Amino acid sequence: MKKENMKHREIKKIWTVNEQKISPIHTAGPVLPPGAWKNYDPFLLLMEDKFEKGAFDVHPHRGMETLTFVIDGTINHYDSATGDGGTLVKGDLQFMTAGKGVVHNESPADGEKVHLLQLWVNLPRKYKMVNPRYQNMHAKDMPVREEDGAFIRVYSGSSGDVVSNTLNYTPVTFVEMVLESGSSIVQDLPGSYNGFIYVLEGSGTFGENKVEAEKGQAMWLGSTDEESRSEIQVSANEKLRLVLFAGEPLREPVVARGPFVMNTEEEIRQAYRDYQEGKFLDPTN
Repeated sequence: MKKENMKHREIKKIWTVNEQKISPIHTAGPVLPPGAWKNYDPFLLLMEDKFEKGAFDVHPHRGMETLTFVIDGTINHYDSATGDGGTLVKGDLQFMTAGKGVVHNESPADGEKVHLLQLWVNLPRKYKMVNPRYQNMHAKDMPVREEDGAFIRVYSGSSGDVVSNTLNYTPVTFVEMVLESGSSIVQDLPGSYNGFIYVLEGSGTFGENKVEAEKGQAMWLGSTDEESRSEIQVSANEKLRLVLFAGEPLREPVVARGPFVMNTEEEIRQAYRDYQEGKFLDPTN
């Protein structure tokens, strides 16, 4: 990879995420609010949730993928596709492909509060009805890139020479970065990718235009030449922890209703019929 071919990304937009009280046991902050499909492509929404057991009930999904990243706490999950469950702790990721339909639930243990991010990623039309798939990815098993004062855990895609083996229908890069005060790092991305950064702790300076951001703020990356490689620079003003998501836009119609994301209204109606008829509970349907 030749450095001179790299395009330097700027920060196009910065905003503050406001936490909202949903119930006595649940608060949520819309990092990427639902509805702006074309602007976020291939991403649909990203919510930051803090909740206790009982905040969510068993629910279905079809036509999309979810990336559930545990910032703090412990969460138990169950799904109809495998008839199995598991436990995720701080730093773990569950990469769920809903495909043609799953029914699942995520719940903390009694008396515990979990803090997590959940990103919805659109599936290409040709993969909307694939068989469901779960990838439970534990922080201790993820490949890591380390440089002076910088630690990058690579959950999907790559960072420098470090490449994950995560399976993707929609190409997505997801990394968590921890930088010591005064350190800097450069994250490379395909020029065609849309992407954003969310600051979990501390503060830093970002992009070619040196935008300042702190905990609770998100930034949308500027676009570059689609044929090129690109990079985004990150510098820590104090100890900094962030997540970066980037992905290949699909440029396909989006029709979303509740937990279902398809390409047409008729496909959404069919999803509701299939769910009401119990077909999501049988992975062979």
